[in-house]
Amino acid sequence: MNMNLIQTTRVLIVESLPELAAVWQRHLERQNMECAYAASQQEAIAHLSNCTVDIIILDLVIENGSALAIADYANYRQPDARVIFVTNTSFFSDGSIFAYSANARAFVQTNTPPEDLAAMVAHYGAECSVG
Repeated sequence: MNMNLIQTTRVLIVESLPELAAVWQRHLERQNMECAYAASQQEAIAHLSNCTVDIIILDLVIENGSALAIADYANYRQPDARVIFVTNTSFFSDGSIFAYSANARAFVQTNTPPEDLAAMVAHYGAECSVG
């Protein structure tokens, strides 16, 4: 296999709490993933407008903006980007988030162990490089 064909998974983390985003980012970077961070809808949209991503880790309840608007924009601008929603609320706990967001692949609690979140990102990132 030509090693030049192996693509680094590009991840956008959208999270209002920079400390939490940093924990996730460290775990992802240890697995050789390329990470960017956005704290708001405006920052996330700007990143999606200028950079290609494979995976978006998206807090469902961000302080500045709408997570669903970010997911919709990503679906329009980068339809191959997959979204892993995280939340510390019971919103969409019935799984209905998958009806609202075509690019949703997972829905987990914010307190999911970072290594488990990294494993999900690796799984869906591998799906991106194959698909």
